[in-house]
Amino acid sequence: MLRHEHNAWVHFAATVLIIVAGVAFEVNSSDWRWLIAAVLWVWFAEAMNTAFEHICDVVSPGNNESVRIAKDVAAGAVLISAIGAVILGALIMMPYIAAPVSMPALDFALCRAAL
Repeated sequence: MLRHEHNAWVHFAATVLIIVAGVAFEVNSSDWRWLIAAVLWVWFAEAMNTAFEHICDVVSPGNNESVRIAKDVAAGAVLISAIGAVILGALIMMPYIAAPVSMPALDFALCRAAL
């Protein structure tokens, strides 16, 4: 799949990015479970879409409107899973990303600057 599918490279880059971010932000084990589930969810959808497209190409090699629609729906399922994974990842990572911003020393400095 990585050899032939451009979108698999995008998913691979996103997978590497989430692993690096998770390690950098020291994500806890329960959050890792959700991140791994989201990553696997997208990879599964991409693999099923790729298999579905190849089967459609064998069954109906010419232009067929029903096959085109079926391929579009399968690709849409990958998009929906990727959007869901991004939302889930954002919800998980936001507290880790925002944590350094809400440091007491910074809050104190901002309050002093406002006075």
